Amino acid sequence: MAPQRFHEQFDQIQRAMPEVPLAMGPDDSAEFMYEKGVVLVRDGEEARFVEDTVRAHFTAAPDLDQDQIRRAGPETNRSGVTRIRVGDPGEGHRGADRAVAQALRSVREHEARAGHRMVARNHVVHIAVNACPGDEPVPVPLSEPPNPAAADTPYDPETAVGVLVIDTGLTHDYRSCALLAHTDGDAQLKECDDQGVLHQYVGHGTFIAGLVAAVAPSTDITVRGSLNDAGAVLESEFGEKLFEAVDAGGWPDVLSLSAGTSNGRTDGLLGVENFMRELRGQRTLLVAAAGNNGSATPFWPAAYADLPGWEDSVLSVGALRSDGEFGACFTNHGPWVKVYAPGERLTSVLTGFESPVPYVYQHSTYEACRYGFTYGCTCRHPRHFGVLSDENASAKPDQVMFEGYAQWSGTSFATPVAAGLVAAHMTAHKETDPRAARRQLLAAGAGFAEVRGAQVPALRPPTWRPVPVMRLAPGL
Repeated sequence: MAPQRFHEQFDQIQRAMPEVPLAMGPDDSAEFMYEKGVVLVRDGEEARFVEDTVRAHFTAAPDLDQDQIRRAGPETNRSGVTRIRVGDPGEGHRGADRAVAQALRSVREHEARAGHRMVARNHVVHIAVNACPGDEPVPVPLSEPPNPAAADTPYDPETAVGVLVIDTGLTHDYRSCALLAHTDGDAQLKECDDQGVLHQYVGHGTFIAGLVAAVAPSTDITVRGSLNDAGAVLESEFGEKLFEAVDAGGWPDVLSLSAGTSNGRTDGLLGVENFMRELRGQRTLLVAAAGNNGSATPFWPAAYADLPGWEDSVLSVGALRSDGEFGACFTNHGPWVKVYAPGERLTSVLTGFESPVPYVYQHSTYEACRYGFTYGCTCRHPRHFGVLSDENASAKPDQVMFEGYAQWSGTSFATPVAAGLVAAHMTAHKETDPRAARRQLLAAGAGFAEVRGAQVPALRPPTWRPVPVMRLAPGL
């Protein structure tokens, strides 16, 4: 059976969040995930107005009971959103949610008059699915150096740039790698299953920290495990987790975020509105992954880089393929993606330094690139069979052993490369303003690459080694 990655990952995340019934959207498609039976609104008077409007709309619908329209706590939080339950989450199937769709329609006219959105789905923000990463990790021998290799820059505790990574937590043996000597933060909650097999996406945050440290050795890196739960969190909780992460150690110079979601809109995520407003007033630069849907549809929070008022505070990052000349097949693209960096088959820190750790592949590779490319992309190379891709379990999934390093692909990893280059520029030029460093770096150091026929700004670390791409005939 051909892989159906979105559906496979939907099942994985639903198992990790069993108390939250999920649906796919927008209606009758599979572009994002959201909580069934619930919508988000801003706290306060707007929430009360929306609730009254939705209640009146549903009164005229014979198949919905008014009692279904009730608040679903927590009612308020720092992110400034309220969840309102508009239907029974047990009704219907995962392909659509009529109650949520009706609630969105009920306020459309009022939104037009108000000039802003008043209600939204409660999306799942994630590193998984087609968001990030773009494939599953591949073991790399310890004898093979990281790629990008560690830059020859001494660590200076007096001027080290502060980088905050919001992701999954650090693997237990990360300190066995000298590259992460100046990294600290949250531990990964549960690395392996009862059989000692590595869980999917464990090591994602560790891998990212290794890339930042390689590109910019004079950094103090903190990893917050805000996405430890299968790399996914509801939008209603995401803003709060972002606030908690920066509150724990103060606003950093650079915030590296390799997670997000599309939502079918061009005006951002309701659940992070308050955080993004506060970010704008800080000096922190948010470097965010553009996502791996092979699409021009905005992916949030990265796409804030294209909204008025956030041009300086957000840098959205797409992925170059392994030769650095073109975009990777999976990368999102479009005018809202402001820069591209190497993001295919990078080598960094994972786990297994103290003792080898087994991993069983979850997804099979494809017979042909799912985005129509003809080079040896991560869609189909290296070949492996995954446990989730065959309903009949007619083939045994492939298993590998990790012994420290891994090769991995995604805009998840192009993002810390770009974040590291901003930090390295700050160190080299004694620049204390990360947003100024971003402007200077793109003005003076950016080359170009081709993405979907367009010439785009590209950042390539001096220690990164390009790898020539393989040309494969379709189906090979």
